[in-house]
Amino acid sequence: MSGTSSLFQLWQFPSSSLFSGRSKLSKGLYLVPVRVLYPVSCFCKQMQTTTYEIVKGSYVVSNTQDQQEKKEKLAPEVEKIGAFQKLPMVMPSVDILHSALKKAKRVSPTKGIVNLAKRERNRGAKQLDALMKEIAVPLRTYKENFPNKRYLHPYERSLIELTLGDGNYEEVLGKLEALRKRVVSVGKEHASLCAKSLSKREAEERLNEGMKRIEEIFGRDGKAVDELLNIAKTLRAMPVINLETPTLCLVGAPNVGKSSLVRVLSTGKPEICNYPFTTRGILMGHITLSYQNFQVTDTPGILRRSDEDRNNLEKLTLAVLTHLPTAVLYVHDLSGECGMSPSDQFLIYKEMRERFSSHIWLDIVSKCDLLQASPVIFATDECNIDDVELVRYRTMGPDGALHVSVKNEIGLHELKNRVHELLVSQSERIRNQKSKEEELEVSS
Repeated sequence: MSGTSSLFQLWQFPSSSLFSGRSKLSKGLYLVPVRVLYPVSCFCKQMQTTTYEIVKGSYVVSNTQDQQEKKEKLAPEVEKIGAFQKLPMVMPSVDILHSALKKAKRVSPTKGIVNLAKRERNRGAKQLDALMKEIAVPLRTYKENFPNKRYLHPYERSLIELTLGDGNYEEVLGKLEALRKRVVSVGKEHASLCAKSLSKREAEERLNEGMKRIEEIFGRDGKAVDELLNIAKTLRAMPVINLETPTLCLVGAPNVGKSSLVRVLSTGKPEICNYPFTTRGILMGHITLSYQNFQVTDTPGILRRSDEDRNNLEKLTLAVLTHLPTAVLYVHDLSGECGMSPSDQFLIYKEMRERFSSHIWLDIVSKCDLLQASPVIFATDECNIDDVELVRYRTMGPDGALHVSVKNEIGLHELKNRVHELLVSQSERIRNQKSKEEELEVSS
């Protein structure tokens, strides 16, 4: 209801009589009583349907749309890449408990208390309160400073899900918060009991019981801290990618020679072995060409299957292509050495090329020194001679593909030149995209 009132209607109410009975005046005149009507204003309350807000000491009509916009502005924005390098340092649970116990036991009672029982009650309550805070404060700091996954860059969000497992990150943070609340609750409860003790001995017993109870709780559930410590180590080890630096992403089936090419092209030193999925994560290297710096990523191999059946290593590759502005160096192995038939590689290639058609693309046929005059055909292949594109792919690879051999150093010089041209084009694309975003910000 509003504090303001409005005039509803004008009424006339009879006033009380001026005189009661007749009053006789001189010469037979009488004063007859009458009723005099006076106008009286009647007010009623009016429903307040307008929302006001105080601006510089005055009430101003509030706009709900403005309020919604303010809420949206106050909402956390999606972070840029680099959140993993800002993670706080996490102490092992054993160190947290040891440090908390040590500091709590050093707490002395308030000076000036003469009565032994009162002094012991005061000391016990203060020590339990100190122990509770020394444990709860680090836990709260970790919870507040580890980023909310919803506001991470989509690429880093994918890294968390695929590296740690879907839901594990939130589960550990949830267990950490539950542990903090439990320690605070038990600490306050026992500190209160200690403060109400009737004797020095009872206060000492309450103190020991409280210390022991908090220690038991943290010893049982403190493994959540160690799990968070391992998560922090894993996330900090993730490669840092600068979105404004042109990036070359090597993609292809497992064991086709991507890692060998990364070693040739960049400072990256990935593991090279003759078995599938040698690359078990996203590996970073850097290139300096004509005084310009570029990035190179080596990704796990992709198999011929649906997205639902892909393992997390394959999904990491798809996350890079989906969320990062990269140029693609697609590597083909037609020699049969990789363990996957050229026919299957062709189908994977067609799918990836269509799916990520917006990327700048360069095709490479690796191990060209092992290619034979007749194409390699596996027993599981369906020999469809009517598919001209597939027949040509088995022999030469895609149209315009560059043939190289790291072992015999064939085509490496041309490869570096083509990669440089590719990355310069990617750099120009990034600048154009940034200019468009700045123009949109100015216009809005």
